[in-house]
Amino acid sequence: MRIEKQRAVELRGKGMSYSLISEQLGVSKSTLSNWLKDLPYTPNEVVLSRIRRGQGTYGLRRRQIRIDDIALLKAKGISEVGKVSKRDLWMIGLGLWIGEGSKTMEQIRLVNSDPRVVRLFIRWLREICELQDENITIAMHLYPDSDELSSMKYWMSITKLPKRQFRKTQIDRRLDKKRLKIGKTPYGTLHITVASNHNPDKGVRLYRRMMGWISGVIQ
Repeated sequence: MRIEKQRAVELRGKGMSYSLISEQLGVSKSTLSNWLKDLPYTPNEVVLSRIRRGQGTYGLRRRQIRIDDIALLKAKGISEVGKVSKRDLWMIGLGLWIGEGSKTMEQIRLVNSDPRVVRLFIRWLREICELQDENITIAMHLYPDSDELSSMKYWMSITKLPKRQFRKTQIDRRLDKKRLKIGKTPYGTLHITVASNHNPDKGVRLYRRMMGWISGVIQ
């Protein structure tokens, strides 16, 4: 036992952990703790490498658990929603316009940079409001770090609207733009507007109907 203790002291002095010493000498960690607890200790590179690998493995496990949990809850949410009916779409789009849309000057307009929101609103205008492409206009509001051509191609793919429905692009050149926003919206913000094109039923009158929809929901 004296030889084993002496050997344990030597290994501890070389920076080995209780686990490594226990593996090498076949002595329990509790015994090693009694023998070595008062000795100064600095872990060697082997021990530090094990610690780093252990931390890395633990981090990967936690990351995978998080990814699996997100996927599970997303799938559950999709299942809970089920098939979206036309009335569902009507209410969803109306709620979107209530929260995000402009309601001034009897004009239907929504401003957003999220492609999912843009795609949903365009679908709502087509399927619920029964608008054709010529009644929907798009204006891109970009930042100096945005590429206009790439942005137009991107939004054309999202909206499925032809280039002729895009109006003059606005570039935000304000000097007080927060640096943290640079690169955050590479394709800028989209202004979606319903144009009457000399047909009031597709413009002002539709706006007034939509305000009636809002009143009906609220009441």
